[in-house]
Amino acid sequence: MPDSPVAPEKARKFAACERQALYDVINARRDVRNEFLPDPICPAMLRRVLEAAHAAPSVGFMQPWNFLLIRDPARRRAVHAAFKQANAEAEAMFDSAKRSQYAALKLEGILKAPLNIAVTCDRTRGGKVVLGRTHNRDMDLYSTVCAVQNLWLAARAEGLGVGWVSIFRQEDLRALLDLPDHVEVVAYLCVGHIEESFAQPELQARGWRRRLDLDDLIMEDRWPGTHGAGG
Repeated sequence: MPDSPVAPEKARKFAACERQALYDVINARRDVRNEFLPDPICPAMLRRVLEAAHAAPSVGFMQPWNFLLIRDPARRRAVHAAFKQANAEAEAMFDSAKRSQYAALKLEGILKAPLNIAVTCDRTRGGKVVLGRTHNRDMDLYSTVCAVQNLWLAARAEGLGVGWVSIFRQEDLRALLDLPDHVEVVAYLCVGHIEESFAQPELQARGWRRRLDLDDLIMEDRWPGTHGAGG
């Protein structure tokens, strides 16, 4: 008997309340630094969040991600020390007007959150030639970022906060996590239950930057004011 032909099924239609719930979660997502509670995360809840991350789109169905669950206090203290060293270097990069404001910001929850997750990208998964990655080798990294966003939104829906810590020397973090050469750290996340959250992004609330107007960011067909080959 021949195999059944592969064909799409009828697309699910979502009710208005379901659509609104998605937008509510998106708009309620925050980068959490200092609001974590010490309560452990239920294994079933964590599994749901990781399943959501694993459902992310990926180039050539490569699924290049891994999720390193970091609970060991000694390893987390070492990661925190690496952050502190990099953060001091970052602070020095700002001009004097911004430096004191930067120093007052709490930019991580490495020790406060009950769980840290390093999301990595295995750049060899799928072999030497991956469908869709033939002309842009970084599509695997972009795919892994999609997994991070899925994780973040699912966590928020579950009542968890997530903070993305990016202020590290990559070589320090790689060594602390014992990563092989072909694996890259894409995101170092702090995860835990929260009871309080900022109504707007914290950096906006603290006057660091404001949200840009969406209408200023939408363009049609080509970048305005340029005269390229398509002009």
